[in-house]
Amino acid sequence: MSAAEATSSARGDVLTDRLRERVSHAVAEFTAATALVVLFIALSVASPYFLTADNLFNIGAQTAVIAIIAAAQTMVIITGGIDLSVGSVAALAGVTGAIVVRDLGLPLLAATAVAIGVGALAGLVNGLLVTVARIPPFIATLGTMSAVRGLVFIITGAVGVYGLPRSFQLLGNGEIAGIPFAVVITAVVAVGVAFLLSQTRFGQYTYAMGSNLEAARRSGIRVGRHLTGVYVLAGVLVGLGGMIAASRVNSGQPNYGISLELDVIAAAVIGGASLFGGQGRILGTIIGAFLIALVRNGAVLLDISIHYQQVIVGVIIWAAVYFDQYRRRRLESRG
Repeated sequence: MSAAEATSSARGDVLTDRLRERVSHAVAEFTAATALVVLFIALSVASPYFLTADNLFNIGAQTAVIAIIAAAQTMVIITGGIDLSVGSVAALAGVTGAIVVRDLGLPLLAATAVAIGVGALAGLVNGLLVTVARIPPFIATLGTMSAVRGLVFIITGAVGVYGLPRSFQLLGNGEIAGIPFAVVITAVVAVGVAFLLSQTRFGQYTYAMGSNLEAARRSGIRVGRHLTGVYVLAGVLVGLGGMIAASRVNSGQPNYGISLELDVIAAAVIGGASLFGGQGRILGTIIGAFLIALVRNGAVLLDISIHYQQVIVGVIIWAAVYFDQYRRRRLESRG
């Protein structure tokens, strides 16, 4: 085979791989969207309260928190990692934001910046544990989850932060032209992260690391620096999500975010992100976030116990991971 033929063959293989990935993403997103529509119709029939304006507003605000933090989780999953600390970090960010408003009198915007900074710091810790200490992401973020949750209880004395001004509710309960402000923020975040992953070198490096870490390192990517940057950016989004969650209830709750990592991992995987790394898109994650939010909301309306909700989310994760493996096997066999 001549050099020209070899080059042409290599290019053909790359195009084929890209086509497979796009088909895989499209199938996952279509399946998730179909499930979302079916669930929406089912809940509309099952509960007379589902289609009320107040409930739809609540779904939008609830989805916003899950979607923003799930976008952070998606970036980490694409690198081949996982972040189990998102719930604890979101709680710490929300509690910190509430404290600086109540005790220091900072305006909401400044408090939100502080909360985002808390999230970024937690992300930096996770990134350094993974890249410098070389601790596997699962163990590193599991440790962060425990340590941060303990810190939240120490700071608050295990008591919620109350006595906040009405302006604190703007992020979680405010609206623009009838649209929840949290939904507007989510749309901006989704578009920004989607652009970052699909149109920038940062996104290319992120996918490359998840596909083959050693190959990415040999190609000249500063793996440690980039991976740390991914965790920091994820922490920024988690901090923002935690602040919106605190704003929704107009208080900082130390118990917030327990098991939140399950919801956001489920949202990412339902949307097509692969736990093996290298695959995932924000559009699919947003669809997955809406699906999880509908499950939670529908369970409340139908008076289904929180324990059964956990069972349902667990089964959804099983189904999503199995479907991901099934898609991969089918695409590889057809290839």
